[in-house]
Amino acid sequence: MSYQRIPLLIAFREAVGLRDTYGGIDGVVACQAHHLKPEVPSDTIVVFMHPMGIMHYLPLPGALAEAGCHVLTAVSRYPNNDNALIMEKVAVDLGRWVAHCRDVLGYKRVVLAGWSGGGSLALFYQAEASDPQVTHTPAGEPFALADAKLPQVDGIMLLAAHVSRSQTLTEWLDASVIDEAEPRRDPKWNLYSPECSQPAYSADFLGQYAARQVARSNRITAWAEATLAELKTREGPHAERAFIVHGTMAAPCWLDPAVDANDRQPGRCYLGDPRLINDSPGGLGRFTTLRSWLSQWSLKSNACSLKVGHRIRVPVLVVGNTADDACTPSHTQRLFDCVVNAPSRELQLVHGATHYYAFQPHQLKQAAGIVTDWLGRQGL
Repeated sequence: MSYQRIPLLIAFREAVGLRDTYGGIDGVVACQAHHLKPEVPSDTIVVFMHPMGIMHYLPLPGALAEAGCHVLTAVSRYPNNDNALIMEKVAVDLGRWVAHCRDVLGYKRVVLAGWSGGGSLALFYQAEASDPQVTHTPAGEPFALADAKLPQVDGIMLLAAHVSRSQTLTEWLDASVIDEAEPRRDPKWNLYSPECSQPAYSADFLGQYAARQVARSNRITAWAEATLAELKTREGPHAERAFIVHGTMAAPCWLDPAVDANDRQPGRCYLGDPRLINDSPGGLGRFTTLRSWLSQWSLKSNACSLKVGHRIRVPVLVVGNTADDACTPSHTQRLFDCVVNAPSRELQLVHGATHYYAFQPHQLKQAAGIVTDWLGRQGL
């Protein structure tokens, strides 16, 4: 089915204290989107939004539009740049798009399509829209999401998604880093050192490695909190500092196919060779700020599915890809398990599909079919 691709832009005023994006008009937040509009009218629109990703030309939105779904690929105020991203602000941006779909585009029903990192965003958003509880960011600064009056949605789809940016980064952190400034590593815990245990990893090694990952995350968090407090005392309330997080692609599952097993290719991850990505500029969470670390990457983040999933009371579809080299099966299952109070929840698998459905037309068609079938059965 043919469809129109209509570029959209919304802008709204917001008081500025600390600027966390480059350029633009002072005090104005501008967000872009593409409206994929099939010829056949519909009262329902599916909204894709990732905290920082631009999803206009990813395979699944277009496949859904070709199948007759009306789609919006929305972008937050942080397009392709999460260095200073604040998850609470992303929820505000998503709320503006949901309202735009209803008030301007005329759709009666809105379904969130939480692909990859958009999954935890979708759950965080709906939890706060239905029962707002966030009053401060994890940095301790006032941010009452109740004041944003986020409009609720009618359904949520979690598509090749992980449980949160915070939990994912923690599970991928290089547990061997013992000095954040250098970084210096303990070779006994460096997955890429011959002095470290090699696959297949023992349960004891995996348990100790995971504990070291959590401990490292918490050390960075404690340092960020202390540094921010010191800077505010010395330089005022808007003081900030940027820093680098070394070693963020060292998950044992990338090297040992028996860990969180699925059909992915061993020794690879969704960004390529994890040995190279571990310290490369394009690695997850490489550049960040004190406030952003606390909001999106620390285990104190508000936007974790495991913290908010029980508050979801709209229908939920969870779709996992069995060869996903980013969002592994334990994340798919934890997402399904955490939405225990949804009026209906369903878990489906796309066999052989990788994270992006790259060069996989059959799996892409299957995923689109699962989505359209679920929407139909839910009356959406």
